[in-house]
Amino acid sequence: MEEFPIKRAFIEEVFPVKEVSEESAKEKNIRHGHISTLHIWWARRPLASSRTTSYASLIEYSEEKEDDIKDFIKDLAKWENSTNSAIIKRAREDIKKSLGYVPRVLDPFSGGGAIPLECLRLGCEVYANDYNPVAVLILKAVLEYPQKYGRKKSIETMENKDSYEDTKKWKSILKYDTDDKNPLLEDVKKWGNYVLEEAKKEIGRFYPVDEDGSIPVGYIWARTVPCQNPSCNAEIPLMRQFWLAKKSNKKVALYPYVEDGEAKFKIVGDGYEKMPDDFDPSKGTVKRAIVTCPVCGSVIDAKTLRNLFKEGKSGERLVAVVLHNPKERGKKYRVATEMDVEIFKEAEIYLEKKREEFIDKWGFDPVPDEPLPPKGTLGFRVQGYGMDKWEDLFNARQKLALITFMDKIREAYYKILEELKDRENIEDKEDYAKAIVTYLAFGLDRLADYNSNLTVWAVAGEFIAHTFGRQALPMVWDYFELNPWSSATGDWNSAMDWIISVLEHLSQISPTENNSIPKVTHSSAISLPYPDNFFDAVFTDPPYYDNVPYSYLSDFFYVWLKRTIGDLYPDLFSTPLTPKSQEIVAYTHNKSWEDAKKFFEENLKKAFKEIYRVLKPNGIAVIVYAHKTTEGWETIINALLESGLVITASYPIHTEMKARLRAKESAALASSIYIVARKMQKEEIGWLNEVKEEIKKHLHKKLDKLWEEGIGGADFFISAIGSAIEIFGRYNKIMDYEGNEIKGDKLLEYVREIVTDYAVKQIIHNGFADELSPLSRFYLLYRWSYGTSKVIFDEARKLAQSVGLNLEKEWNKGFIKKDKEYIYLLGPHERKLEELKEPKDLVDVLHKVLKLWEKGDREGIIKTLQETNYLKDSFFKFAQAISETLPKDSKEKKLLDGFLVGRENIIKSAKDEKLDKWIK
Repeated sequence: MEEFPIKRAFIEEVFPVKEVSEESAKEKNIRHGHISTLHIWWARRPLASSRTTSYASLIEYSEEKEDDIKDFIKDLAKWENSTNSAIIKRAREDIKKSLGYVPRVLDPFSGGGAIPLECLRLGCEVYANDYNPVAVLILKAVLEYPQKYGRKKSIETMENKDSYEDTKKWKSILKYDTDDKNPLLEDVKKWGNYVLEEAKKEIGRFYPVDEDGSIPVGYIWARTVPCQNPSCNAEIPLMRQFWLAKKSNKKVALYPYVEDGEAKFKIVGDGYEKMPDDFDPSKGTVKRAIVTCPVCGSVIDAKTLRNLFKEGKSGERLVAVVLHNPKERGKKYRVATEMDVEIFKEAEIYLEKKREEFIDKWGFDPVPDEPLPPKGTLGFRVQGYGMDKWEDLFNARQKLALITFMDKIREAYYKILEELKDRENIEDKEDYAKAIVTYLAFGLDRLADYNSNLTVWAVAGEFIAHTFGRQALPMVWDYFELNPWSSATGDWNSAMDWIISVLEHLSQISPTENNSIPKVTHSSAISLPYPDNFFDAVFTDPPYYDNVPYSYLSDFFYVWLKRTIGDLYPDLFSTPLTPKSQEIVAYTHNKSWEDAKKFFEENLKKAFKEIYRVLKPNGIAVIVYAHKTTEGWETIINALLESGLVITASYPIHTEMKARLRAKESAALASSIYIVARKMQKEEIGWLNEVKEEIKKHLHKKLDKLWEEGIGGADFFISAIGSAIEIFGRYNKIMDYEGNEIKGDKLLEYVREIVTDYAVKQIIHNGFADELSPLSRFYLLYRWSYGTSKVIFDEARKLAQSVGLNLEKEWNKGFIKKDKEYIYLLGPHERKLEELKEPKDLVDVLHKVLKLWEKGDREGIIKTLQETNYLKDSFFKFAQAISETLPKDSKEKKLLDGFLVGRENIIKSAKDEKLDKWIK
């Protein structure tokens, strides 16, 4: 049986985590050409980390070439180098040289396609699988169609013959014949324009241009409820705030006033009537679902508000129009008129007419009447306000626009087929036409995302903020309705421009050596449609408990895709909504958390066993994990171990911008953890004493490398644990000499002790680490790992256990506090001097000294240090070490730094008072 030939992959020894993390975090700001702008998919891994970890897994480690390869990986990570043919050529050649052939790779949870795309870029034979039909369609658009129909012919030039080593130009040097156009790109442009013009002919009259030539960008609506004060009963416009533009050089707002017992509006601010001095536009009529009537001032509580919506007593009001005049710069605003309302009512009437026409024409209701997810589904709040069907997320004119574009896309398919009859260079004309309209359907999905009644007007930038600003559908009080041909963010042309930009980028990926087209499959990861021992590598990013309710979120797009191109993909769109029975997610709306957790963990184990089955002997897998707790991470580890896979390395790669790496209120893992594993033959029994010694030797070598890479905090512990599992994961059983089987959790305790001791010594970086008490060690490591954040109890317990501290005996006695399921540590500024009268532990002494420093009590400081025997150099070094672990804006750090600046004066005062004997 053929084995994966690489004995030790580069990633199993070393990886430039810091540089790849930086490029991965930067990627959040990249737009043009990035696949994230083709179609929304949630929790997509960065291309930089996907590309570099795949490359490092498919090349042989060489100590001699380690520095060169690390430097190359740093270059390979950069977005601008993803189309640099010299760099990509070297990457492909390195892989071919290590393996001797083009590797066959799989991602069983492909989602938005980041991982398989980067494997394709690296010249691999790619297989991409997903259970969700929307994801499968995205995969076809990202991987299959650009390779089948979108590649240009490259011209031979001196530049693209150059090697990576010779050029070092760090720019794309791939040249194209200007006469050889990308056929798929050109056809998507052409038919996208056709759809726009045909839709505009039919419904353009419902978005009329103002008399001065100003084009409506869109319309601001407020949902409404009746005031519950019987003597008032006014219609209350629900608005979270009244700003229209809030820039440094432009401030415009809607000013609410009462006239004849009714709330009315006028525009105030720069370029309009002066904004009243006592008016604060940031205070709207609703906050946290509590409503204040602008007419009488009475309040509606959140429960009553929800009931009003459920009882059908809510409405909506067209409040303002946002305009753009092609002859002028910037946006303008006006209050909505009766004419605006009348035009909307005409659109409502036309919607009903077209709805009946489409039912006759296509045989189905064009408006998505499928039910929204069950109440309680993670991230969904709208059902609590009487919104029960997907169509409830759109107003009448939005629905009319979307079904009109849907109709024109369906018509375009048959017109494309007719035109293709004369195109001899297209073999499978139906498949090619299907590819074109798939991108057009993605245009409709983008339009739906920017034209629902859950979008808002972003006042800081004067643009529409789309529906899925995050992976949830929360309630929105005032919303923005887009004009689909406004030439503004989110309109049809904008949608198609983004799609074409991505398609252009994807079309630059050279074919693989064997000209294989990526194979996209639709199945559950627990029953993959591939034979045993088939893949050289599996690279994947599985779901994480209930982090993202993928299937329910994707139903937003599924209901439109099914109506637009569902008949072209009957296997993908055979169910009313996305299939969910085999989705590996911990949903709790229909079961307890324990049951949901069990379902997720059992099915994840099955998925890992499938990965083991389809991998070649010795085959390599890289599995990405991004859950916020180490408990969840350890569940993944256990599932991997039970699958038969042997973990050989793990790395934390930051995938968020630095400002988001640590939450202020509670700590979370800063990174995605990339776990490397192999399909290896395990040894039957390992003896505990021997395994522990082996772990210790192996770990110290790994810890040095992790420290050199700048990996710190919780990430350091997780990476170290991953490295240790490489040793004990080789055995089916670990036994002690008394015949007892030792489980993984016991071995992890031992690993944490080693890692803790190593970390303390590195942080202190001098010789007194062994003098620290368990409490002081815990304080130091907690601050290093989590700063000033709260931590879930189990996380803190494991950290305490590793330093020999019983957390339950310590909390709420001194600086360790418990708040529900969280643990947090008090800083000196949060403690009282009377609690620190007789401090014994180093941390308590430090806190008392800092409190005295705050008061300016130098004598008290010297006395405290004298009495506790801490007037010595190690005390100040401990204070310095704590300071270095804390964020710059921390109050504790400011106290520490102030105290340390005055250190010499304290020592001098002690000497003057003849306390030299205490100074050590």
